Amino acid sequence: MRTAPLCTVVGAALACATLLFFKTTSAAPADPSAFLVESVPSPASNDSSEPQLTTSGDRTLLSWIEIVDDRTTLKFVERTTSGWSAPQVVTATTDFYVVPSDVPSVRALTDGTLVADWPQQDAEAEEEAYNIRVSWSKDGGRTWSKPTNPHNDGTKTQHGFASLFPTPEGVGVVWLDGRATNPKTSTGDMALRAALYDRSGKQLREMPVDSRVCDCCSTDTAVTPDGVIVAYRGRSADEVRDIFVSRYVAGRWGPPILVHNDGWRIQACPVNGPAISARDRAVAVAWFSAKGDQGHAFVAFSHDAGRTFGSPIRVDDQASVGRVGVALLPNGSAAVTWVESANQRSAFRLRRVEPSGARSAAVTVGQTGSTRIPRVALHRDELVFAWTEDDKGSSRVRTARATIPPISPAGRP
Repeated sequence: MRTAPLCTVVGAALACATLLFFKTTSAAPADPSAFLVESVPSPASNDSSEPQLTTSGDRTLLSWIEIVDDRTTLKFVERTTSGWSAPQVVTATTDFYVVPSDVPSVRALTDGTLVADWPQQDAEAEEEAYNIRVSWSKDGGRTWSKPTNPHNDGTKTQHGFASLFPTPEGVGVVWLDGRATNPKTSTGDMALRAALYDRSGKQLREMPVDSRVCDCCSTDTAVTPDGVIVAYRGRSADEVRDIFVSRYVAGRWGPPILVHNDGWRIQACPVNGPAISARDRAVAVAWFSAKGDQGHAFVAFSHDAGRTFGSPIRVDDQASVGRVGVALLPNGSAAVTWVESANQRSAFRLRRVEPSGARSAAVTVGQTGSTRIPRVALHRDELVFAWTEDDKGSSRVRTARATIPPISPAGRP
């Protein structure tokens, strides 16, 4: 196993230290529209971390990595009516590229096929470089195909921060691609690229999405009736790193669409990507910005499948270190999560936000490290959460659930 540094930046100095820690909010008054979170026994063992939740139809999968016999092991379970299923193994390897911001995943397709992706160290590279590996299972996760790379450039550069998405033909994947960079000189632009596969695992196409993006902020995808949409952090020529989306419609990726003009200029990657959720043609994007060294989490809504977005709604009460998540709810509001820090501890926080800007009281889901990315997903009539809890040098994935409070279509309790 090779553990990556906190910030992986191509063409810029490290800037993680510029992100500040902020105080959490005080206890909120009782709010009937707030979520009531309850702990769920975790399927993960000790020495586990980096959870990911994916939902496809009625199927929600939780994946994470775990150290087993000195090998980094990718495991997954499925949410059932009786809790989590028994853990299954996708892969176990000594060259897993482990970094809190670049997390593997497992996703179910409509025909029952499972697809997994994970970052793997390039053992032959002299400079820091790694690849994305993708594998398929046709038997519910008992066996997996030989992994393949979605990128075909053959360069010893960074390929990571992948996100899977279902397609009518099979599955697609987007990732940050460093083929145009030079790791030795730290020059060149990081790009966003995508590949499409059929259900057998045969690659159909590889294509560019955006030729210049932020170097190490995670990506996220969602599906609307009008096509797939990917959210990511862009990077302008003068180092403004705001959030964009691109829509895959009629066989092509459209031009980047700015979610909001934050104008956050930073000389290195903040390692803080956006989250996206879609329900019919409604789309919600959550993100972090720290313009003026004031860190806050935001969410914005779209009612036209991501073509346009409304004004940003601030999610945190005082300040945030980001690590956001979002899940659209049946009534059109969104469950938004973020991380706040106080007294050398970081809290995984949650609240409901309406497109009008109304917000429920915030609640704490659990405690997590400030560099960890907690997860939230809507599974049928409940929210499911997963996060990494750090304690005295060890870590373990924890899980919880929350029922959706009774709320009207207008968002009023």
